Amino acid sequence: MSDLLLRPTAQSGKVHAITPESAGWSYVGFDLYHLAPGEAATETTGDREAILVLVEGRAEITAGGQGFGEMGDRTCVFEKRPPHCLYVPGGADWAAVATTDCVLAVCTAPAMGDFPVRRLGPEGIEMVPRGQGSNLRHIHNIAMEEREVAGSLLVTEVYTPAGNWSSYPSHRHDEDDFPRITYLEETYYHRLNPANGFGMQRVYTDDLSLDAAMAVQDGDVVLVPRGHHPCAAPYGVEMYYLNVMAGPRRNWRFEMDPNLAWIAERDAKS
Repeated sequence: MSDLLLRPTAQSGKVHAITPESAGWSYVGFDLYHLAPGEAATETTGDREAILVLVEGRAEITAGGQGFGEMGDRTCVFEKRPPHCLYVPGGADWAAVATTDCVLAVCTAPAMGDFPVRRLGPEGIEMVPRGQGSNLRHIHNIAMEEREVAGSLLVTEVYTPAGNWSSYPSHRHDEDDFPRITYLEETYYHRLNPANGFGMQRVYTDDLSLDAAMAVQDGDVVLVPRGHHPCAAPYGVEMYYLNVMAGPRRNWRFEMDPNLAWIAERDAKS
């Protein structure tokens, strides 16, 4: 199994704990909690900022000394309702106490700038289509660069219909040369419907010095340190993923695989 493919380490509690140190990079962190009613998750952000995403279920949330009440309204992520999310700046404590079975994602990156604790959703998040034909997918932009709500973090949800491709045509963002391209590390947290299905993700560089093809299961995380990173949802299996990106600057600029760029050019004309 590729070192880029991370399976959950437990069935409950903190099931993913990805730090820059464990991933071998500098910016992105990703934790995931599975909580039963009454169970709690608490963390201190320190020199990092966080975006909490209620993937499934509900929890009472406090952060930075403020109470935000019960957040979350998706029993299943594939209900596709906009997620309840909360931004927590550096130097703040937060706590989540589950009121139902709950899946809580904690997306982190270095704290930059001065941003307050605030709700990021569901208000202000709409589902938008991207691509066409068997490349169609549907996006919840939680905190992309057009929303000036964080110093480092870029976070989005993507739903890929069964039989379709996603993060395609293949693209990379692994150089710090703005505005041509930006350096952004990235994690993919995958969910599948039905859960006993599988999806595919490939991570590869132009020179193929990195070339890993992975069969992802429900709940897996894929690390993208560099290179292109397309996904595919097999016939009969719907794919969801939660993306976390961060780098030296909060801009998403990418270059496509030169062998596949013609697809985007053709689609732009149609």
